[in-house]
Amino acid sequence: MTGKRKTHWGILGTGGIAKKFAEGLKSVPDAEATAVGSRAKDTAESFAEAFGIGHRHGSYESLANDPEVDVVYVATPHPFHMENTLLCLNAGKAVLCEKPFAMNASQAQKMIDAATGKNLFLMEAMWTRFLPVITKVRQWLDDEIIGEVRMVKANFGFKAEWIPERRWLNPQLGGGALLDVGVYCISLASMIFKQPPKEIVSAAYLGKTGVDEQSAFIFSYGKGQLSVLTSAISTNTENHAIISGTRGSIKIHSQFWCGTVATLSIEGKDEKTVEMPFEGNGYNYQAEEVMNCMRAGKTQSTIMPLDETLSIMKTMDSIRKQWALEYPMEKTDKA
Repeated sequence: MTGKRKTHWGILGTGGIAKKFAEGLKSVPDAEATAVGSRAKDTAESFAEAFGIGHRHGSYESLANDPEVDVVYVATPHPFHMENTLLCLNAGKAVLCEKPFAMNASQAQKMIDAATGKNLFLMEAMWTRFLPVITKVRQWLDDEIIGEVRMVKANFGFKAEWIPERRWLNPQLGGGALLDVGVYCISLASMIFKQPPKEIVSAAYLGKTGVDEQSAFIFSYGKGQLSVLTSAISTNTENHAIISGTRGSIKIHSQFWCGTVATLSIEGKDEKTVEMPFEGNGYNYQAEEVMNCMRAGKTQSTIMPLDETLSIMKTMDSIRKQWALEYPMEKTDKA
């Protein structure tokens, strides 16, 4: 892909996150939602009607093989990310895969290997990375305005309705706080410290369905640097993030993963609060990153690189190992 021609997107899945992404694409002038794929034709039809999408596929295979599609956004539940991503890569399509990238690092490695082997673009859809206020925070950190970062605190917690069969609580769908919302906290810490933790201490409450309803993790990076992170699907939390350095701090206001406001506090100076509203609904920024990378001939993003995605998956594997939390499909994979 070269030049500025329109990028044709396929959307694999028709759930809530797929709808948000389709809405986001509307604010990207050189993007077009060209096709949608569902396991049922009528679901694809209704989704397409809602978002003005021309190609309606009653199977994921049909979507993956649509010759008009340049890149596919995979928006299915966690356990199907690897299968769906490999399907699209094997059909020659670039992929933006919803977070968490996979169920575990082994799956993530297979996805990365497939993309690398076919020289195709692949990225985890950690949309937070590309939001204007997070871009500003990265600039402050790169400029070392708050000095050396010493501690990161972040939490993401909400109270899900008790419906055991829904994905938040269902182990068959990769339920639990860690993979669904804890990943945002871990990814933020990874972005800030630019390395995986050297030591991990964690604890979780595994509820009636066997998944983590509340979880907490402390990461040590050496030299006294720490991350203190929590996630929950049964408890409402503050949902902000604080980055503390040797000369000041940065607060990303609630809700940090989709925020527009950050406050910079430097010792001896007045606080500075910036507000950076979205253009579109926020999901458009990651789409723009994908498109810019593809036009430049890149197979991955430098902002959300594949080795970091793999590292984050390894960190979450280590955390779940401490809890002895293994999902049903992982046990099947070992059989």
